[in-house]
Amino acid sequence: MANLVLTLISLLAIGWTLVHAGEPSPLQDLCVADFNSPVRVNGHACLDPKKVTADHFLFKGLHIPGNTSNPLGSFVNRPTVDQIPGLNTLGISTVRVDYAPRGVVPPHRHPRASEILTVLEGTVLVGFVTSDPENKLFSKVLKKGDVFAFPFGLIHFQQNVGHGNAVTIAFLSSQNPGVIPIANTLFGSNPSINDDLLAKAFRVDKSIIRDLKSPY
Repeated sequence: MANLVLTLISLLAIGWTLVHAGEPSPLQDLCVADFNSPVRVNGHACLDPKKVTADHFLFKGLHIPGNTSNPLGSFVNRPTVDQIPGLNTLGISTVRVDYAPRGVVPPHRHPRASEILTVLEGTVLVGFVTSDPENKLFSKVLKKGDVFAFPFGLIHFQQNVGHGNAVTIAFLSSQNPGVIPIANTLFGSNPSINDDLLAKAFRVDKSIIRDLKSPY
């Protein structure tokens, strides 16, 4: 009987850990980020509530189209807790992406968030790939008003496949989801990852790796 009790307690402890593996729930109404606090925590220390104003919860300009005149043909406007201090401990943030025709948000992942995206204008190809060994692609072409979800931490992408410009807006399950662009990470790291290692990993000649690194 004692062993059974210990087993149940262990399972409950594991379950609690899994449920709370993401960002913890707030313990008060608000905890506006205090960027000047010397205290270092997982997130930001709380600003004195007496100093909190409505402006700490405000971000202006998400309606303004971004400049897509760049090699990717896209512009990402990503207000996180750094731009909206009131997001601290709330476990949510947003992002607007503008796309020129054929513009892309290249394969990337968010190490601290899942994501739900909706198309405001245009036609957008989206997709994500599951983890190894399946590496299964889930992909859809979205029209205005369509919604698509990207699971936590998986590599995903977007591309404008329409004839005109496109706009999407998304919400992420973290105040600071982070972003890891796959190409930038592998070919633009500092210091650089060894050419021989990357050549073996991608099963190509080292000259191709050097070409892939050159834009970074």
